[in-house]
Amino acid sequence: MTAPKSGLRLFDFTMIVISLVIGMGIFRTPVNVARDAPSVGVFFAVWVAGGVVALCGALTYAEIGSRLPVTGGYYKVFSYAYHPSLAFAINCVILVSNAASLAGVALIGGEYISAVVAPVVGGEVAGNKFLQMAIAVGSIALFYGINLLGLRLSARTQTALMLIKITLIILLILPLFFAPAASAPAAVATLSPTMNDYLLAFGSGLVAVSFTYGGYQQTINFGGDVRNPSRNLPRGIFFGIAVIITLYLAINWAYVHVIGFERLRNPATTNIAALMAAKVFGPQAERILSIFLFLGVLGYVNALLLSNPRVMYAMSEDGILPPAFRRRNPRTGVLVLSLSVFAVLCLLIVGWAREFDKVLSFSIFLDCFGMILSAGSIFLLRRRTRHLDETGIFKMKLYPVQPVLFIFAYLFVAISLLRQQTFLCLIGLGVMGLFIGLYFLAFRGVKKNVNA
Repeated sequence: MTAPKSGLRLFDFTMIVISLVIGMGIFRTPVNVARDAPSVGVFFAVWVAGGVVALCGALTYAEIGSRLPVTGGYYKVFSYAYHPSLAFAINCVILVSNAASLAGVALIGGEYISAVVAPVVGGEVAGNKFLQMAIAVGSIALFYGINLLGLRLSARTQTALMLIKITLIILLILPLFFAPAASAPAAVATLSPTMNDYLLAFGSGLVAVSFTYGGYQQTINFGGDVRNPSRNLPRGIFFGIAVIITLYLAINWAYVHVIGFERLRNPATTNIAALMAAKVFGPQAERILSIFLFLGVLGYVNALLLSNPRVMYAMSEDGILPPAFRRRNPRTGVLVLSLSVFAVLCLLIVGWAREFDKVLSFSIFLDCFGMILSAGSIFLLRRRTRHLDETGIFKMKLYPVQPVLFIFAYLFVAISLLRQQTFLCLIGLGVMGLFIGLYFLAFRGVKKNVNA
């Protein structure tokens, strides 16, 4: 499938990369990382390690995307490199976990903005679950409509929302330059951490950090929609990840500087961004920040509505889903049925997203296997697509260091999750096994047909 003339420019694609990664995680997960870290040094080391892993992954997926520049590239990786039953199972689970992530983030946005909206509509400010759900549903419905109008409008909307989100992060970084540092707590005698303590802290921290950095692998779904993909796909991923690493390290430094590490790791601390804004700019800043955070949530909602229908397109190309899933609107080029099904799935999950934390645990566990298997396909792709090496495609330097480091890092994350949430991880593996069984029952006669 060739890129349409109205395909994504490098700048638009870079904004999509950033928006797929920067969701609500950076405004919450630093608390989880700090609680597990025995020292502030370990806290920052985990974030730096996560950045290095993300960069290795970004470079790996950049080369994969250059060698398979097709719409639905993340699915195509599994279909091309592994048995189609595995491709079907993992991508079904990923679609459900992505929909759950979108629904949960939309509800979190509803929680933030409901405190601003409730007084206007005459409702209760605290615990107004109906208002929060209505806002989440409205957000999904709004951006479903925007995406129906075409890729160009949704990409421009995404760029505007992403710039708002980056502005918010910059506002939270500014206190580094003028806000007084948090007072240091009185020294308390504690036992020195053992090597096992450091490994446990690193493993627990990387679970939260990998969630915060995760998402950039979905950008290879746009391989058929980016202008000059062999050049712009790797550049967009690399530039996007570089911006993300810089912003994440800076905002965590701001948290530690203004709030203090001990306050950051306190179990009672939750909304760290609002806490820092109120401390630096005054009580009214919390309400203003809630509005900006909600706009950031909208960017995440739009990004996933842009990305996931393209996976259904690729599955339809292989005959796994009906042909209607790859049918485009002749005027706008939108994958109408794929977009509609994913949006409906998100809306259904909103109804039971109170269990999102548990869903997130086993979906991240399954995402780890998806990351490991998809990144591992680069070894097979290099052999099968040697004829592309002299055509100007992106090739990693220092190969195979990047994919090997990336794979081992996600094995470590998966093992850490298995130790922490054994039962939920086993359920996740059971779900994947169920999809594999479903494939053999329903699609035994389907032949693998990949447009690589």
